[in-house]
Amino acid sequence: MRILVLNPFHGAAGDMITAALLDCGADAELVSTAMQAVVAKPSITRVSRCGISAIKIGTHATAVHRTIEEVVQRLETAAPHMPEDALATAKRIFLRINAAEEQVHGAHTHFHEVGADDAIADVIGACTALDTLNVAGVAILPVALGHGTAEGSHGTFPIPAPATVALLAGSGLSTLPGVDEGELCTPTGAAVLAEFSSISPSELGTFTILSVGYGAGTRDPPHTPNVLRAMVVDTTGSDVNALAQDTVDVLETNVDDVSGEVIAHALSRFMDAGARDASASPIIMKKGRPGFLIRVICGEEMGMQMAELMARELGTLGIRCTPAVHRFIAERTIEEIGVEIAGQKRKMPVKCGWMNGGCYTIKAEFDPARDWAAQLGIPVRDVLRTIEDTAWDRLKKTHKNP
Repeated sequence: MRILVLNPFHGAAGDMITAALLDCGADAELVSTAMQAVVAKPSITRVSRCGISAIKIGTHATAVHRTIEEVVQRLETAAPHMPEDALATAKRIFLRINAAEEQVHGAHTHFHEVGADDAIADVIGACTALDTLNVAGVAILPVALGHGTAEGSHGTFPIPAPATVALLAGSGLSTLPGVDEGELCTPTGAAVLAEFSSISPSELGTFTILSVGYGAGTRDPPHTPNVLRAMVVDTTGSDVNALAQDTVDVLETNVDDVSGEVIAHALSRFMDAGARDASASPIIMKKGRPGFLIRVICGEEMGMQMAELMARELGTLGIRCTPAVHRFIAERTIEEIGVEIAGQKRKMPVKCGWMNGGCYTIKAEFDPARDWAAQLGIPVRDVLRTIEDTAWDRLKKTHKNP
């Protein structure tokens, strides 16, 4: 299976991501045409950063403050020149940015730096480039953030910028400070990485590198290559029959004095805190009392933290832990599938499981299907079945099955 791996070891900005994808083999003509819908023809040049040859993109746009509605209108001007899926991804990226800005500043009327034409063009370019690479998923390695302070439209702010922090929070992406002062990861870069990410790096397993590209930033520090690296890899490799592996802790406790409402709330709390899975099974305890076996699976680094949370939420006095259980896991991606029901068309998310280079299981995401079924006034099981049937038909055209 073809996977894109992005390595922002010196941070990330929208233009660096686009440039790296171009250097990795994306369709430069299509990307340039899409970007020209909102800016003049971008310059695409090859530069050197600490001896590393990289692509540098220049958009030469002026700063403009826009509302989210105006940004979406600007994106629509590129619709005739870019793939439909790429346009949808670009819109989701700016909705992420808008949500982060509101989280930091409260209700606001205008984007500042991220609403300028160069930022819009960078997002259009990155989304179009990703679409042309025809990969099944994207893995993001740890993101360098930088340190110190910087100046922006809201004055002096600490690095990473508040909006960058808000965008990365809850994204599942790992971060590191980085070696240089200054803003290494911009809000636009953070939003693009968060939206692109669909595969955890820990799930990659072995792979063969098919192509490598580097996208250059504007600065050229003497001791650090200011580049972002992109790799298109094939995860089938020589270990084609092996599933990815990791180790987890399995935590268990028996309860017989906790209501169903409290157990349901506790399971949600465990998942929100980072558990891989959480469940409750009915059991018969001593003296014939009915109870529940609560089981939580989490990364081994979270075992103690999760046990404390279980004790607090359930009031239990003992947590059993089976540490470092070896687990085999299939690769998985979230695919956006175009579906038509009763004359209405929507992009619906489905979770795909991959093995030996092919998709072997598909499951429609329940919440979006439930909401659509309610709007259509039809059973949710019919919507789920249609989504999954459509997904199988589409994937059969682009991927082999195991």
